[in-house]
Amino acid sequence: MTTTDNRPVRSAQQHQLLGLAASFGIGMLVAVQSRVNGDLGNRLGDGVTAALISFTSGLIVLLAAAALVPRIREALGQVWRTIRTPSEGSGGPLRWWQCLGGLAGAFLVATQSITVAVIGVAVFTVAVVGGQAVSSLVVDRLGFGPAGPQPYTTLRVVGAVVALLAVVLAVSDQLSHPSGLLLAILPAVAGIGTAIQQGINGRVARTASGDAYGALAAGTINFLVGTCALVVVFLVDLAFRGAPRPLPSDPWLYVGGLCGVVFISSAAAVVRIVGVFVLGLGTIAGQLIASLLIDLFAPATDTEVTVQAVAGTLLALVAVVVASIPNLRRS
Repeated sequence: MTTTDNRPVRSAQQHQLLGLAASFGIGMLVAVQSRVNGDLGNRLGDGVTAALISFTSGLIVLLAAAALVPRIREALGQVWRTIRTPSEGSGGPLRWWQCLGGLAGAFLVATQSITVAVIGVAVFTVAVVGGQAVSSLVVDRLGFGPAGPQPYTTLRVVGAVVALLAVVLAVSDQLSHPSGLLLAILPAVAGIGTAIQQGINGRVARTASGDAYGALAAGTINFLVGTCALVVVFLVDLAFRGAPRPLPSDPWLYVGGLCGVVFISSAAAVVRIVGVFVLGLGTIAGQLIASLLIDLFAPATDTEVTVQAVAGTLLALVAVVVASIPNLRRS
């Protein structure tokens, strides 16, 4: 086989590997955001307020970008026109409910702020991994993402099952503490929502323009929806629980929104290339390694990193490798 014949294969594999590398970076940002928002929620004594601050700051950044960059405004206008007249949209049919990915993002950020200070970043992340690994497999099969329906394969299913086993192993030390186990359920549900969010945000980005400006437009819609949802929850929380503690002065506690802008917009761009499942796999790998390092060197709680958490992390990484093999073979 000639060098020319090999070039398309190498190019396809490079796209997959670059997509996984970008997904890995996205996952690391998710872990950093979890640490920041968890600490902010702990300082405020109110996870909902911390989540609202994170989403609002991210929305401000994206609205400023849209005001300064005409291409982002054009992409937002294209999404609006496509929703109103789906048959005329250049990005294909798009329904209004496919713009609600921000609801899942708002739930994830609120979960970060509520649970991380109690269960730690590592257990939080592994619980998210379990929900995301299984649901992303289903989301890809149903064709929610812009890459279209992706078939089940033995290795993909095995990878998802191994990821679930990793979750059980990582949180096994919480089985004797019902409150800790119940808190671990919340990020697992957030992981399910994350897979759905990535799929539909990718569709919005493709409809908007299919390039980086479309990804930023999708991120803007995501943050707008999430912020509106959190405002409603915050008002209810304020009525029943009262005002949170005063805002802390540490600047680093307010970078969670910027992290969210980067990984939400990046995910909307990458999912079009690699699909929801592969994006989820790379994100999982980045989250697991970064969260374990955070819990080792900058822990959010006094709880030590357990052998079960480390073993669960390693097992989940094995799941990532196993489940990514079919995509590399196909490319």
